[in-house]
Amino acid sequence: QVQLAESGGGSVQAGGSLKLSCQSPIKDRACLGWFRQAPGNEREGLATLYTLGGARFYADSVKGRFTITQDTIQGTFYLEMNNLQPEDSGMYYCAADVTHFGFDCRPHRQNFDYWGQGTQVTVSS
Repeated sequence: QVQLAESGGGSVQAGGSLKLSCQSPIKDRACLGWFRQAPGNEREGLATLYTLGGARFYADSVKGRFTITQDTIQGTFYLEMNNLQPEDSGMYYCAADVTHFGFDCRPHRQNFDYWGQGTQVTVSS
């Protein structure tokens, strides 16, 4: 059973920053992603990173504010979030897709095979 583990959530004021981390045991190529779910809403795909070559994709809602990166030595990937706004509040999940690569590495929830438990982010105005 592959288990991912997020950390780094918390509470910040609008305009602040947070950096989320995700420990992933997957050593082979993968599409790594971050998702967000607010109460009553669908789980929203935010960003993906393809581990071979580092190609990234961002949803329009976070483009220019969020950055996804990886540390292959540590087996960890990150979501750096800047200029956070109240609408960014929610449970944040990291996930890994071991089937879709390259241009097909996109934050489509149904493509992802392994998930973390989630970490809460709360942004106050």
